[in-house]
This record gives sequence, C-alpha cells and structure tokens, in this order.
Amino acid sequence: MSTLITLFGGLGTVLVLYALGGFIRGMPPMLRATLSGVIPLLVYFFLILGKWPGLDVVAMHISVFLAAALVMHALSQFRKRGKRMHWAPKLLIVFFSGLVVFNAGLLYIANSGLPEPIGRWWMGGEGKVYSGFSGVVAHDRAAAKAVSSELSESHRESLIGWQVETDAQVTDGLLQVRVRVRDRTGLPVDGVRGEFQLGRPGATAPAGRQALAASDAGVYQGALALPAAGRWLVDTRLYLGDELRHHGTQEINQP
Repeated sequence: MSTLITLFGGLGTVLVLYALGGFIRGMPPMLRATLSGVIPLLVYFFLILGKWPGLDVVAMHISVFLAAALVMHALSQFRKRGKRMHWAPKLLIVFFSGLVVFNAGLLYIANSGLPEPIGRWWMGGEGKVYSGFSGVVAHDRAAAKAVSSELSESHRESLIGWQVETDAQVTDGLLQVRVRVRDRTGLPVDGVRGEFQLGRPGATAPAGRQALAASDAGVYQGALALPAAGRWLVDTRLYLGDELRHHGTQEINQP
C-alpha cells in the first residue's frame, strides 16, 4: 500500500474519529484525542506486518497521527472555553501542517518518482524522475546498505590479498572479458570459478550472464554478445569453492 494513502488516509481517520467521539457523552477530552490517534496507528501497524517500510516512514506516521489528535484536542479546548486562539499557535499549526504535506510529497517522489503528468510537464521525456543513484545500485531499500556492503567487500578482499586485473574489450558488438588472478606473492591462482554479468546502469536485472573459463595459468576469460549499443556495466565475480573472493564492476560503452 502506498505511503501517501496510509499517511493521509490515517490522518483523515483521526479527524473522523475525533468528530465521532464528540457524540459520546461523558467521554473525557483527552481520552477522545488519545483514541482518535491510537486507533489509526494500530490499524497501520497491522497493515505493515511482514512489509516493513522503514523506521523513517513508521516514525512519520506515528508523529502525524498523534500530533493531529493533539491539535484537535487543543482546538476543542479553546472553543469550549470561548476564547480565541492566539495567532502564534495558529501559525505553528499551519507551519507543521504544511511541513507534513511537504515531507509526504518528498517521500513519495523518493520512492516512486514524480507523477507522470507532472514529470512530463516539468522535466520532459518520459517524466519519471527518481532520487536514487542510477549507477550500480538498484533503486530499492538495498541501496541504503550499499556503502557498508562495498566497504565490507573491500576489506575482505584486502585480507585475501588477491591481485585481480580485469580487461573488458568490445569488438564488433562482442564483449570479451579477460581476468588475470595472482596471489599476494604474484603467483597465478588456479582453480578459480568466475562469471560476469552484463547490465544497464540502474537496472534491477542483468541483461546477460557468462561463465569465465580458464585459458592459462591464473587467466580466465569469456565472451558475450552485447544486446544493444550504449553504456553497460560488466560485473565480475570470482569464487574459490563456494566463497566469493572478488567482486568488481567496470563500465564499457558500445557506440
């Protein structure tokens, strides 16, 4: 379910529940506000079971629902006492209401891109604009872990001490990948199982995969036809047994 639907739908539910609570005689105002904020929050928690959207999204729902209930309680108390609210609280309410709408809009764009009509009018072309990095990381929640994962791989490779040289050449639409593997002392490493994947920058699925075959001592190579022209990423992985020992990415360009 979309974050915008749960956020604004829940906000509307808070207002409706608070209004309905006014018809129950004898209900304390604070209990009325608490129930109107907590009930939509419990429903939201039930909806996200098994589909965790992230702590930032959950925190936004908690703050918006409870803050809305508190604001409604404050407004009703001023009205009950027959006093006019000072302009400063009114200004704060307007500011935070606008802040909720603004942040919800940024959250939607970050996850789903601009709505296509707005994107076509503002950016032209297909009109789909994403905030995620369009390089080797797919646009999903795994992107948030990319930096730490990359650092972990680099640290593990430095401990192993392999010296890997990857050469990717394109000739007449045929991609030829040649990898030379040497150990810490410079001797060739045999018995390596390798493969490379071909993909577009930002794509979530590879366009092709090819195993690397040993051609000489410590040398492994393979070839794969490029499906089309343009920028491609060659993702190379080397295994010793079942353990990943090296992972590298190289960009190529086919005119």
